[in-house]
Amino acid sequence: MTVARLVARGVSKRFGDARVLDDVSLEVRSGSVHAVLGENGAGKSTLMKILAGALGADAGTLELDGAPYAPSDPRVAREQGVAIVYQELSVCPHLTVAENLVLGAEPARFGWISRGAADARARRALAALGADTARLPLAARVGDLSTAEQQLVEIARALSLDDCRLLIVDEPTSSLGGDDVERLFRTLATLRSRGLGIVYISHFLDEVRAVADDYTVLRDGRVVESGSVAATTNDALVAAMAGQAVERATGSARTRGEVLLTVHELGGERRPERASFSLHRGEVLGIAGLVGSGRTELFRALFGLDPVRRGEVRIGAYRGPASPFERLASGVGLVSEDRAREGLALDLSVSENLTLSRLAPLVSRGLLSPEREQSAAERWLRELDVKAKGSSQRVRELSGGNQQKVALARLLHHDVDVLLLDEPTRGIDVRSRAEIHRLIDTLCAQGKAVLMVSSHLDELLQVCDRVAVMHRGVLGPARPARELTERELLHEAAGA
Repeated sequence: MTVARLVARGVSKRFGDARVLDDVSLEVRSGSVHAVLGENGAGKSTLMKILAGALGADAGTLELDGAPYAPSDPRVAREQGVAIVYQELSVCPHLTVAENLVLGAEPARFGWISRGAADARARRALAALGADTARLPLAARVGDLSTAEQQLVEIARALSLDDCRLLIVDEPTSSLGGDDVERLFRTLATLRSRGLGIVYISHFLDEVRAVADDYTVLRDGRVVESGSVAATTNDALVAAMAGQAVERATGSARTRGEVLLTVHELGGERRPERASFSLHRGEVLGIAGLVGSGRTELFRALFGLDPVRRGEVRIGAYRGPASPFERLASGVGLVSEDRAREGLALDLSVSENLTLSRLAPLVSRGLLSPEREQSAAERWLRELDVKAKGSSQRVRELSGGNQQKVALARLLHHDVDVLLLDEPTRGIDVRSRAEIHRLIDTLCAQGKAVLMVSSHLDELLQVCDRVAVMHRGVLGPARPARELTERELLHEAAGA
């Protein structure tokens, strides 16, 4: 009989008047993967922070391998063999890959850090993930790496713990491409075979079915269902998470209008190598490709964030300077894949985030009118059904799905015609994902045009009218989504 690696009994947590966790019990078996599911705001991240020592529970008990477990901080948790990979990256961008991999557990001799031992441990951690120093040089500055590569560093750091007994991973594949996802799954299988207990949080049910043995569903801070993954269905899991069946969003019949954006032989400093396409009013054009193929770099070049070495970008009849300011002025807006660092000002209020790129309509007699700002923000909160206490609430306090809606709402407040959406549903739950899909469909019906990157091929085929594949910086031709399959897209993305 498989013994319990971790047992949580009656765990509860409040933040002020809000009860975030209410009498939550959970058992993770040794040598198993336990999926924790739930919509954004269900309490998953709070529970994980309690398990990892970042938060203390108000009530309840924890046991690790049959012994009481009550970590006072993350360092104590790591010393007891519990490691966590958070959804939002917590790497130190100014440090090297090697320094990040051993951070907090640096091997030392006579009070001095042993560089040789640190590098050796870092290499073992990368090897455990199936990565190598050719892709992630130990001396590379982490801030210079892509988001996907930084996430690999984050995961490898958790695996660097030699006596790890419980591994918690929160949305580990949100920035990973197909090859990296498969490599991660193989690593988890290896760790499971060694007897580790693994807690796996994901909004993607195909991932849960591929890696998990057991599951627990949280809704509004309570456990509403648990059991064997093999004994349930995806529809049942979605209904448990949402409290009801969630209708799968599909793009309605769309009518293409005139061309809004034309890109011809665009090349950046590194990526893209070559990209040509046209985007019409009223359509969604999807960009598929593996991590590192140049999808995000294409968006950054289009929006004027990165320099362009050749090619042409035409927005309607406009051809001119390519700074973000000019792009916004000409009707093009970007939602970054990294909403925490680039997409939002987390410590500002919802209203400030919504309006900061277009303040002119909110000015009265030369001064910003708080009443106009609040009125504009509340309009978009209603139209996008953003769950917030009010327009003055800090964006940091919102769930991931509601943060993403705020980022989209800012573009709508700016009244852009072309929306560049880089991983718009990254790290959000099934209901929020469906809501954003329906919002995209509504925007197209209003005559907007959407260029969308997603690492999830089924999402591109579901939402987009046409899909183009990027491979090693070169963008292929756009084809009707209804004529494509996930297998075809994956083969093309891999250069097969």
